[in-house]
Amino acid sequence: MKNLRKFFAAFAVAVLNIGISFAQLQMPAVFTDGMVLQQNSNVRIWGWGSASETVTVSPKWEGAQAVKTKVDSNGKWSTEISTPSAGGPYSIDITNGRETITLSDVLLGEVWLCSGQSNMEWSVNHGIMNGDKEAANAACATLRIFHMPKQGADSPQDDCRTKWEKSSPESMRKTSATAYFFGRMLTEKLNVPVGIMVTAWGGTPAEVWTPAEEVKNDPVLSNCKLSPAAWWPITPGVLYNQMIHPMIPYEIAGCIWYQGESNHENASSYERLMTKLVNSWRKDFGKDFPFYYVQIAPHTYNSKKNTPAQLREQQMLMAEHVDNCAMINISDLVENVKDIHPRNKRAIGERLAKLALDKTYGKYVGAYESPKLKEAVRSGKKITLSFDGNFEKLTSTSKEITGFAVVDANGKQIPAKAKIKGREIIISTGSAEAPVQILYCFDDATIGSLRTDAGLPVLPFRTKIK
Repeated sequence: MKNLRKFFAAFAVAVLNIGISFAQLQMPAVFTDGMVLQQNSNVRIWGWGSASETVTVSPKWEGAQAVKTKVDSNGKWSTEISTPSAGGPYSIDITNGRETITLSDVLLGEVWLCSGQSNMEWSVNHGIMNGDKEAANAACATLRIFHMPKQGADSPQDDCRTKWEKSSPESMRKTSATAYFFGRMLTEKLNVPVGIMVTAWGGTPAEVWTPAEEVKNDPVLSNCKLSPAAWWPITPGVLYNQMIHPMIPYEIAGCIWYQGESNHENASSYERLMTKLVNSWRKDFGKDFPFYYVQIAPHTYNSKKNTPAQLREQQMLMAEHVDNCAMINISDLVENVKDIHPRNKRAIGERLAKLALDKTYGKYVGAYESPKLKEAVRSGKKITLSFDGNFEKLTSTSKEITGFAVVDANGKQIPAKAKIKGREIIISTGSAEAPVQILYCFDDATIGSLRTDAGLPVLPFRTKIK
């Protein structure tokens, strides 16, 4: 009996050793059939296997060279392959000599990360303008979608459960409409394949998308209070761990971001927080990729301290202070200020695409930039406002220009009359005694009437009067 026990014990150890020695060749979900790899780049490919085993990666495009790497003691392997200009479909073979993984229908093009809260998550299934019609026309072989499931984790994860899909009426209906329209315009205007990696969760503050240590080790951010919620997480880092980390370090061209509504109560620290998020993501992905985002829209938050206006101001400061960041304003696309979700996602996605096409690809296809206040100079009872931006002249959607107020020395806000003079605005201070500040749409939900000749809204602001 003793000998029999020894035999079975030895057999079990042998089986275990065989399992360890011959671990299955595997790759994370970011590498599946139908994926898009960034063109003209050294892209990282990685996975798991048996320690010390050699893994060979063989791309099948013209001129490609196979590369070899060793699996490390933790069972992980990683290597780089060089991609040529846009094209495909191609295949890539990954083998350890015993097993082979073949990735098929691989395209080379432009890859964009698309993240944020509900306005980025919002899909046809949630309800968007002309949703059924847009979905019916969503078949596009050169647009691919990688849609990350909504899930959090207490520590950084290396994989997830999803796959790449072609854009189709079915796949488009369940993914971000903003990201879809962004990607669709890129593939049409650049004439190359585009991959959108969508990772969004409604209601979430930016803290959950930021590595936990970046928040917890910061004396300001660590003291910000987040309101508990039943339907979305608020713990710093939990969505970074599961909805960003599994994609690192997949080669991307850039990122679009649509978030901020859930951070308005801590508006004063938003630029600080977002700078941490952007810098940490850039470090993780190994490049200073462009980061383009949407300024939160007018909405009846009913805030007592004007925090939504302050958050918009913080978003503007971020575009000024963080390299390779830019922002669009969408206040002209709001139909109902009581709805926090503007429904014209096509116009929003395409405005982001126009920004990316111009700033990243040097291809101007239409106006996207809102004028930004340059200075306010007082002369007697009049104040002259000048603006920076790519426009010829200012216009108004109504006979009387709306959205302006002046603040007197006692802090009282008084509505102000305005006149257009080419690229400038002339404000009459009226009954205001010694005005010290001027405001434009600096509250929760005001949609001002100022537009450029291309129909784009002027950015909201508050400024001291010189």
